[in-house]
Amino acid sequence: MAGDTSAPPAGGPTPSDRIDSTRPHSARVWDYWLGGKDNYEVDRELGEQIAQANPHVVAMVRADRTFMRRSVAFLAGQGVRQFLDIGTGLPTEPNVHQVAQDVVPDARVVYADNDPVVLAHARALLNSGPSGVTAYLDADLREPGRILAEASRTLDLGEPVAITLMSLMHFVTDAGDAHAILWRLLDAVPSGSWLAFTHATAELGGPKVREAFRMWNENAVQKARPRDHDEVLALIDGLELVEPGLVSPPQWRPDGDGEREPREVPMWAGVARKP
Repeated sequence: MAGDTSAPPAGGPTPSDRIDSTRPHSARVWDYWLGGKDNYEVDRELGEQIAQANPHVVAMVRADRTFMRRSVAFLAGQGVRQFLDIGTGLPTEPNVHQVAQDVVPDARVVYADNDPVVLAHARALLNSGPSGVTAYLDADLREPGRILAEASRTLDLGEPVAITLMSLMHFVTDAGDAHAILWRLLDAVPSGSWLAFTHATAELGGPKVREAFRMWNENAVQKARPRDHDEVLALIDGLELVEPGLVSPPQWRPDGDGEREPREVPMWAGVARKP
């Protein structure tokens, strides 16, 4: 595989040894909502319960993926050649490197996720184009220093980097922790770097959304905290949002690839530049 710089480790415990199939896990439930097959019965049960309680959820996860494609293509079009994708989730084509390298063939992409199911499928994330490079880190968002240290083996952190955090920061439930983690990452990259992100909210979608979050937090391993518009803006204060600002993903620069998306889903999305 051209451009590979890392892969799941050989020898010792395998990723499957760390997989807990007795409790729902966010990446596997997300995979179920996307129509994937890398999930267990416990994930499907919770996913179906939440989908029944909140009819927006399947549209939300699909809109999230569409926003990823649009935002990464936009960033590559701005000349960004380095991407750090944290909270990667299970591979679902196109992945970040495929979108970026379609625009910038020599783009370098580092993926980071601590889910053993994702690690088990990480080989799919390493199939870089011949001019580019991809790498995968088995790392947790709550270890930003470690992520940066390992990512620096592939990325030049002295040059602009686009950090992508899709549907991840709501799993950091304490606002102070979320702000500290985000800015530990942003402080390590230079002016001209970017952040592209989505964040769940209960401010859109009506009361069924709050009920869905209640169900999630009662059953899933990773607890989630939806945030309203002002709370998300506070997290990224100091960055320069590009138009149209912080909006629901289907409203962010629609280009026809999301024609079947609803007008809005219970999620915020934005792309912002570090001045």
